[in-house]
Amino acid sequence: MAEGAGGRPGVLDEVVRFLRQQEELGLDPVVLEALDRTEVGRLVAAALRRPTVHSTRGGEGERPPAHAPASKATPSHAPESKSSSPGTPAQTPVSKPTSPADPPSAAARPDSSIAVEDLPDTHDALRELALGCTRCGLSEDRTQVVFHDGNPEARLMVVGEAPGANEDRTGVPFVGAAGQFLDLILATVGLSREDSVYICNVIKCRPPGNRNPKPDEIAACAPYLKRQIEVVKPEAILAVGTFSAQLLTGKDIALGRIRGEVYSYEGTPLVVTYHPAALLRNSGWVRPTWADLQLLRGVLDGTDA
Repeated sequence: MAEGAGGRPGVLDEVVRFLRQQEELGLDPVVLEALDRTEVGRLVAAALRRPTVHSTRGGEGERPPAHAPASKATPSHAPESKSSSPGTPAQTPVSKPTSPADPPSAAARPDSSIAVEDLPDTHDALRELALGCTRCGLSEDRTQVVFHDGNPEARLMVVGEAPGANEDRTGVPFVGAAGQFLDLILATVGLSREDSVYICNVIKCRPPGNRNPKPDEIAACAPYLKRQIEVVKPEAILAVGTFSAQLLTGKDIALGRIRGEVYSYEGTPLVVTYHPAALLRNSGWVRPTWADLQLLRGVLDGTDA
């Protein structure tokens, strides 16, 4: 069994086992989508038989030091990694890992290559601009732009892939079952979107039918993400899912080959892991996800080697 800080058993493994025991005992099933965030925390506590995890974030002077911080107020123009020098989101749009023959989105706009430096440098102004964006064809079918959730002064930024139907309806990233599971995952390392996490996606508008985002759509939206990172200045970034991981590391390879190490995105430590929706489908990825979360916790605590 995977071990966490202080030798504690892997929390996600324990939660999965707890849910299975509920079912085997004939008790009412736990439906993640029906839980609020407080109830998710209680679920973690019940699985571990310990008090509910609370965020450790305090004031600026109380934060544990991040691993290898760079001067994030004046980021460089090229992210770094341990083994390569990938491009930035604005420079290296990720390739779709399925069919390379897919055509560009039908209504790609001529201004889709907007420079990051031309975007607002405050969070509210950037969000306001994004809410009216028409830089790619996804703007034609969306219900609303899904810009962010959580604290713009957060320690951790979580970057997902693209909104789904629930996100398109509510305007909030990571809602529904996958969102509740993300909250559970974050609670296992003492973090929450209420006070210590900022959540956003590579793509701000829902692709029709929840299809994979196309390269031109990623290229059109990437400057927003890059500016979000510059404005929020998180201590660390957690990329969840293939498109987020490939974009931020610059590695156009399978997620399983990217995860497992700490990268640097323009001076900010970057950890990669599986998407919560994928964990709901494949329990075999729970253990490596727990290892990734321990890697992230070490970054935030300043103990990662």
